[in-house]
Amino acid sequence: MSRKGKTVKSLRTEVKNFQSITTCFERFIEMKIAEGRAKNTIQKYRDNHTYFMEFLNLKKIEPDIKYITKEVIRAYIVFMLNDKVRFEGHRYKKDEEKTKGLSPSTVNTRIKTLRPFTKFLVLEGYLKSDPMKEIKDVKESEEKIDILTVDELRSLLNAPNQRHYDDFRDYCLITLLIDGYLRINEALTLRRTDLDLTSNVITIRGSNAKNRKARYVPIQKKTSSLLKELMKETEEFDSEYIFLSNYGERLAANQFRKQLRNYAKLAGIKKRIHPHLLRHTAATIALENGMDMRHLQMLLGHSDLRQVIRYTHLSNTSLIKQSNEYSALNNLTEGLNKSRKIKR
Repeated sequence: MSRKGKTVKSLRTEVKNFQSITTCFERFIEMKIAEGRAKNTIQKYRDNHTYFMEFLNLKKIEPDIKYITKEVIRAYIVFMLNDKVRFEGHRYKKDEEKTKGLSPSTVNTRIKTLRPFTKFLVLEGYLKSDPMKEIKDVKESEEKIDILTVDELRSLLNAPNQRHYDDFRDYCLITLLIDGYLRINEALTLRRTDLDLTSNVITIRGSNAKNRKARYVPIQKKTSSLLKELMKETEEFDSEYIFLSNYGERLAANQFRKQLRNYAKLAGIKKRIHPHLLRHTAATIALENGMDMRHLQMLLGHSDLRQVIRYTHLSNTSLIKQSNEYSALNNLTEGLNKSRKIKR
């Protein structure tokens, strides 16, 4: 049979052009690593990617990038707000804590890393348009953040038994977090060469800072003395890091978080204690004591002043004091408060 002049069929028309989400995500991660993103940031990308993939699997949605649509993302948000169980699979959480629905702030954190990923997919030609452009953050209620009082800070510092190495190390770390306004990972990645204890200044390396910018932080002489004493205690471990476990390894953030909760319990503090609360409390007290907001911004390592305003909430006592001092009524009643001449 002659085939002359007939079209030759070589490809199937029904074969799917499948593009794996996970494969594309790994290419995205490679790009972020090449950009010099911090390890903690990379891990957050990975964690939030896992949550999204778990949702797709639960809803039996094929893990193809063509299914990353605004409709799917909105369904993911609704699922997290209404159906996702908090602390699901966590061995140490009580059943009453495993309630349905994540907080708006948690949901926003989880979709936050989707934004650069979908932008990457568009730039690389995997998607024609960015589905996240039409996705707004979930509105968060502005709750009053309960910082620690000066008395609570004092009680917390009195809780560690400084005769024990672990407790003394934690006492030094708590002191540094308060004095230097540091994030926990900035403190735990400090090396001996980052400390100038003669000038009482520490250097936060750009590679360890959240915004990737190096900064200098002055500390009190008392804090310098404590760090000097701690470094002498850890000389036997021959490590470049300051805060070490009793095995000589760099202290992990989760280890300290657990210890901090124990100290708070010993101190009789009922508030939820975590390392960032120390930074938050110190920043708020500094503002109340009259520190210039621009200087505080530099100490905190924020590139935008709005970030300082966002999470430093002045106490009611400070508000009352400021209101009484600067009220416009003071100008109106100034003449009434002057002593009057009645007699010659």
